[in-house]
Amino acid sequence: MDVLRQYLPLCWLKNNPLELPRSVDFFKQNLLFYFVVEYFMQANMTDDPIESFTEVSIETLLTLIFIGIMLFVNRTLYAYVQVTTAIIFCANIVAVFVVPVLIWLTISEEPLSYYVLSLLLFWDYALVTYIIKQVLSINLFASLVLSLFYFTATYFGAFALGQLV
Repeated sequence: MDVLRQYLPLCWLKNNPLELPRSVDFFKQNLLFYFVVEYFMQANMTDDPIESFTEVSIETLLTLIFIGIMLFVNRTLYAYVQVTTAIIFCANIVAVFVVPVLIWLTISEEPLSYYVLSLLLFWDYALVTYIIKQVLSINLFASLVLSLFYFTATYFGAFALGQLV
């Protein structure tokens, strides 16, 4: 629970992920939660549970690989657990809010639900941008571009690879 309290300020764009504790157990818990939530959302968008499982597996793998490559190039691979935990933890916090909004959107299709979903997706993008900026010590524009590449590579890459499989 103490580790959770240390990671939570990241969601408000506070703390440096490199200064957070390295906890493999917390990383595994977040990874499992991330996978389950992503699978739940994907399974509700497609009719085939195997296709959903494959696509979420590819997405999770691409996320882990992207972070690894980014840290390897920056020569900060030692911080892989903290940075990956930070990105996945923030995605999980956003997902806690996204899931009810997606249900609301599916049931009602109110314009407000689309606006709230857009705001939550922007929050997720801002969190990844902040984490990348802190970890790589780069300027805001470079972290915005790298974050855009991260989302493109993981989400669209998973979709494209899922279609090939």
